[in-house]
Amino acid sequence: MHQRELQRWQHHHSFGTRVQSRGERRTLWVIGLTLTMMTFEIAAGAAFGSMALLADGWHMGTHAAALGVAAFAYVYARRHAEDPRYSFGTGKVGALGGFASATGLAVVALLIFGESAERLASPVAIRFDEAIAVACLGLAVNVACAMLLREQHGETGVGESHHHDHNLRGAYLHVLADALTSLLAIAALSTGKLLGWTWMDPVMGLVGSLVIARWSVALLRDTSGVLLDAEFAEARRAEIRAAIESDGDTRVADLHVWRVGPRHLAAIVSLVAHHPREPDHYKRLLAAQRDLVHVTVEVCRCPDPGDPG
Repeated sequence: MHQRELQRWQHHHSFGTRVQSRGERRTLWVIGLTLTMMTFEIAAGAAFGSMALLADGWHMGTHAAALGVAAFAYVYARRHAEDPRYSFGTGKVGALGGFASATGLAVVALLIFGESAERLASPVAIRFDEAIAVACLGLAVNVACAMLLREQHGETGVGESHHHDHNLRGAYLHVLADALTSLLAIAALSTGKLLGWTWMDPVMGLVGSLVIARWSVALLRDTSGVLLDAEFAEARRAEIRAAIESDGDTRVADLHVWRVGPRHLAAIVSLVAHHPREPDHYKRLLAAQRDLVHVTVEVCRCPDPGDPG
């Protein structure tokens, strides 16, 4: 067979990772904003004696590092999209970046919890007016970053699940965590100034650490499901089985479904039928499952009970 004829039957495995995405571009913008605000908040927190403000600044620093991981994941996936070493492309690199971000969130939660507990035991004087002004500026920057990174979900078609760019989601959660700590810092500092409750500053740090830890666990659960091909519930696999078995003669003997890109799935289907058809026939039965972009079908004939042998 001539090479040109063979190419008609071949296909790529990039699944949307070959071009720079909007998520990648916006992540780079957010990194610049976060690094700038981080430097300002750390300096202000140390100068004004606010644990909530200092924690927010260091928190933004760790998030800047996590956002750097997210940016690296985008670049790596794009540059290696056509690398044949990756059997099904680099679509899972985004989930790996999200998993790294979730791990970073967990570390941040532990650090804030420990520092806040220490400050609760040993309070320090706080310059409330200056600290509140800086915390408000930090909140404004975080809200702007969150709006940049907020994932826009398209419409979901028949047979499709809601898909997420887990790398972008990890970056988004880091920015939300920054916004939360800024908001809690403002509340703590305002309460301390008006009511004299200086203990509210480290207490809000403790509250923020627990919320961030909860986000981390949720992201770890979702991204590990993608990495271990354990993401899809039985309901989705049942949809695929029902589509193939709709002719009444075919039965699915084995089915594997996994993610190969943010909005792309692959499937391997082994089926048996008394009167089997060509594999393309069964692929057409799955046409409504628009996120299934890489389908391999194995067709086996099941002899009728009356067949000889």
